[in-house]
Amino acid sequence: MATVKAAKAPGEKIFECEVKRRRVSARGGYEPFWKVKNVAEALVDGDTEFRCKDCHGSLKMHKQRIAGGPGAYVEHASKHDAEYCPGTMHFQAATDGREMRFSGTPVR
Repeated sequence: MATVKAAKAPGEKIFECEVKRRRVSARGGYEPFWKVKNVAEALVDGDTEFRCKDCHGSLKMHKQRIAGGPGAYVEHASKHDAEYCPGTMHFQAATDGREMRFSGTPVR
């Protein structure tokens, strides 16, 4: 009897995210803020803190490994975040009338 494997659903690829930056505060010192950036630019700039620009959830980084291969991108670390984030295929393909939700564990 042959074993049938289910085809893996294509993974999400997000090419823009928010990166944490610092700016000079009016009260003196620095204050953090989030800036929307292209993932490839964020890697070149050496940014280290990322979050989803839509649901503020944590992300997994995927760098470009070989020349001519897929570019750098991020995907949600949590499947639950991806299912309710309007920037993902999981959410857009859903037919159950779900509404957008912010991450249950947002990156601050």
